[in-house]
Amino acid sequence: MSSPSSSVTLLVLMFMALLKAASAETFHRAGQISFGNELANILNGGKLLTLSLDNSTGSGYQSTNNYLFGRFDMNIKLVPGNSAGTVATFYLSSQGANHDEIDFEFLGNVSGQPYTIHTNIYSQGVGNREQQFHVWFDVTAAFHKLMVDDTPIRVFNNNEAIGVPFPNSQAMTVYATIWDGETWATEGGRIPTDWTQAPFTASYESFVINACEYSSGSSSCGSSETTNSVTEASLTQSLDSKEQEKLLWVQENCMIYNYCTDYERFPQGLPPECNQPYYLQ
Repeated sequence: MSSPSSSVTLLVLMFMALLKAASAETFHRAGQISFGNELANILNGGKLLTLSLDNSTGSGYQSTNNYLFGRFDMNIKLVPGNSAGTVATFYLSSQGANHDEIDFEFLGNVSGQPYTIHTNIYSQGVGNREQQFHVWFDVTAAFHKLMVDDTPIRVFNNNEAIGVPFPNSQAMTVYATIWDGETWATEGGRIPTDWTQAPFTASYESFVINACEYSSGSSSCGSSETTNSVTEASLTQSLDSKEQEKLLWVQENCMIYNYCTDYERFPQGLPPECNQPYYLQ
């Protein structure tokens, strides 16, 4: 049996603690437009967020509050048609050079080609933990929930015991953005953005925050009993057998890049977490 601190599992994008059920937030109440001016719009009484990109700028949204443990759900409908070079995101990040960050980025495609899900984990300012997947459904035809659609696509275990930093101490803001990544996003930058198709628009809805607000070193989870239950949940969450089967299917059939198998990138040896058990018991 692993110790509690070693059994923390970070799911993309199912973060750490499972709290009481929460209803969808309105985008007005949960946060604000962070950049892009008229290219970002909150519509339908705050239930819908649209973010657009043209050849002058992208656009973004961020939560008002910061969170340390929690679950965050978002339904996203991505740019249809030729979206090569575009990057639409939903991620969490703290601030500063030694920041923590959990990235979920959708890399655009030429019409008829699958979107790529680009994930990365930063711990204390260090990233380089990319995994990429081809999407197995049409992400432009309807809204889809991130895990994706209740299927876990990645775990990042707590390996602090062997010196691997883990993002469990810095409160993070929730972000959604769309921006120009044509130098790398589609086939390594080989296919540029076709600006005649602009503006490119991604849509977000059903934003559910199931988490405790965190500010000035304290949590909004009122009593110590509640805080302890949140902490305990965050330290024991793991995948059940059915979720493990789903994860294995995605990794075997949809993964197109894994930093843990890139020996050319790490000639001195793979990062230490790559040699640890993937499923923690």
